[in-house]
Amino acid sequence: MLTGFTLAASASSTTICYEIKSADLALVALLLKTAQLDTLASDLKMQLADTPDFFEQEPVVIDLGGLPDAEKVLAIDFAKLIHLLRSHGMVPIALRSGSAEHMQAGKSAGLMDATFARILKTPAATPVPVAKPAPVKAMPVAPPPEPVNHLGALVIDKPLRSGQQIYAKGRDLVILAMVNPGAEVIADGSIHVYSTLRGKAIAGAKGNSQAMIFAQCMEPELISIAGVYRTSENALPAEIRGQAAQVSLKHTPDGEKLVIQALRS
Repeated sequence: MLTGFTLAASASSTTICYEIKSADLALVALLLKTAQLDTLASDLKMQLADTPDFFEQEPVVIDLGGLPDAEKVLAIDFAKLIHLLRSHGMVPIALRSGSAEHMQAGKSAGLMDATFARILKTPAATPVPVAKPAPVKAMPVAPPPEPVNHLGALVIDKPLRSGQQIYAKGRDLVILAMVNPGAEVIADGSIHVYSTLRGKAIAGAKGNSQAMIFAQCMEPELISIAGVYRTSENALPAEIRGQAAQVSLKHTPDGEKLVIQALRS
């Protein structure tokens, strides 16, 4: 979150043709896990192949805090990195968590220093009651940010044909009719299909790992939550395909994976 300031005009000025006021700007943080730009380019191309307009000119903070230790000393061509991100609709404006050399190189490329920017965890779009964890001793931390008021779910009551795309930005998506093969439904929150899902469903589009996908008849071409996806090439189990089911994202020792479960009446 970037916060501006208020600039007072000189008392000697009689007419001012502009005003500068405080402003808040929500930013997306891109946590890089490699300094190899060719690898990054390949992954972005693969992940965004089906949604080339996914980022829609989103302002981005480049976060180098996820680089492996062996790569934290490598030089980064920030001009090339900025060009790469812009080619996918992102607007890089700041840099954080880099070495002194990285921060200076980023500044020379036009990125502002966002060292003190807070990276917030994406809140769950659909809160689910959970058991209260046992208390643990921990160092005092700053209070959590105030809850964000989310928009209500976007509701679509007509079948989606091949080639159609629906995006519920900042909220859940509810589909009351069939999602046909070749159609694509995207939501920053969860996706609920009260019919047959045969197209592509992308939930947690901005990184919300708590998002889920529900369908009364699960037969998707592709399902994805927070960037982790599964295509129809990896067929669903017989007890899941064509049945009411839910998809969630689970953390495992081997990384994040999609878990698909039948919904029993």
